[in-house]
Amino acid sequence: MDTKQIEYILKIAEENNITRAASKLFITQSALNQQLIKLEKELGTPLFHRSRTNWHLTEAGEIYVKNAKEMLRIKNDTYQMIHDLTEGKCGHLSVGFTAGRGITMFTSAYSIFHQQYPNIVIEPKEGIVRNLQKLISQGDLDIGFLTLTDADRTDDIYETVYTEELFLAVPSGHPVTRSAVPPEGEHFATLDPIALQYEPFVLMDKHSTMRTMVDQIFDDAGFEPQILFETGNNHTILSMIQANMCCGILTYYYVKDLPDGITFFRLPSRPTWEFTASYKKGRYLSDAARCFIDLMKEQWGESMNEKPLKKAR
Repeated sequence: MDTKQIEYILKIAEENNITRAASKLFITQSALNQQLIKLEKELGTPLFHRSRTNWHLTEAGEIYVKNAKEMLRIKNDTYQMIHDLTEGKCGHLSVGFTAGRGITMFTSAYSIFHQQYPNIVIEPKEGIVRNLQKLISQGDLDIGFLTLTDADRTDDIYETVYTEELFLAVPSGHPVTRSAVPPEGEHFATLDPIALQYEPFVLMDKHSTMRTMVDQIFDDAGFEPQILFETGNNHTILSMIQANMCCGILTYYYVKDLPDGITFFRLPSRPTWEFTASYKKGRYLSDAARCFIDLMKEQWGESMNEKPLKKAR
């Protein structure tokens, strides 16, 4: 099934510019423009409002793009069904991850996946949760691995890989760490955040789904934190705490190996969120996609419930 013309029009709509679209498609602008004119003549109406710097869809264009994406989805699902039926184990799979833990988790699962599906071309994509959710809903991403709360979920499908707790992270030289004696049988003491109300914090930025939970933690504690700055990277928070510059809130993934120079505390409410595998509702899930999700559950579901690798301080 030749869908090049559809892909051409979608690329113009995505770029809002025919010159950039032609460059991304590796064809000349003239050739792309001819395809567009041919289609508009067939439809009897323009699909784009044209200007030198900005092309945007007409009402007819909006209708075309919406249904064109559905046609591509049907094509992709059809090909995947046939590949699965014939056990050809070939095709394409796009997998989305968030920054930080994403590449580590992807690499660990991919090595095993590649042995089972050597002819599947994997396209990894990294981004923030909300952007990945948008790609999934649009049908532009096969599966995404996302950390979020129930309130952050869209109408698409979410499978829990593991549930993860959030922890207070404090420089090990801070006075509060002197009383950091965990109860018998546990690895972490509990600390009310109010004990740190005059300390600076480095927090995940407001675009992060984690920030919703972090803000609620401080609301429940009854104070607004002194924010040194915000970041989109948990490793930055770790480094700043190790440099004795601030406190932070981190998920168990970054806590489990007990990095040097940091003491971790449980929060009184034991807040948790979920690491999930997400895919578009109503879309066919290929055998390869199912395999990748199951590998992530096998590799990370158990490890995130294990005890920390080092002795708690």
